[in-house]
Amino acid sequence: MAIPQSRLVVRRLYLAGPEVFRLDAAAIGARMKALCERYGFLGVYPLEAELATGSEPLSRRIYETNIASIRACDAVIANLSPFRVPSADAGTIFEIGFAIALGKPVFAYAEATADYAARVARSHGPLRDEDGRLFAADGMSVEDFGLADNLMIVEAVRAQGWDIVSAEAREAFEECLRRAGAYFEA
Repeated sequence: MAIPQSRLVVRRLYLAGPEVFRLDAAAIGARMKALCERYGFLGVYPLEAELATGSEPLSRRIYETNIASIRACDAVIANLSPFRVPSADAGTIFEIGFAIALGKPVFAYAEATADYAARVARSHGPLRDEDGRLFAADGMSVEDFGLADNLMIVEAVRAQGWDIVSAEAREAFEECLRRAGAYFEA
């Protein structure tokens, strides 16, 4: 027996990641939203959100709009590929933390396959070992847990029962959609 249309629940997924900074951001967002729809979700792409109104600076209105969007969504899919540094986009990391604090599931992916310490070495020069700890040329220690990013990011995702998907972007994004589907079906 078919479920009546009025009883269907469409889950909303906030699509976090550095794609919003690309020249072709709108086209990328449209493709991501189409994939969400194919998997039975409504993708919420930050660039398409209607900005909060008011006299506040644009940066504040973007922040408020994104916070409201995350609150209104059922889960977050986040692209944690390195962005301008060896780590993920800082805004995306904030959005993950905010969603987790709200108790929302976060499904994450990254195209980077090298561990965090290796990426730091590529961007900051050779690392040196001092009594079992790695240090960069700036004198700051570097996490060396063999993880894809900072331990707080990786372990926040793992604490929910899954790992960060590492693959080509579209393939990894679709794996996150499959995981979200399984999560909400359970």
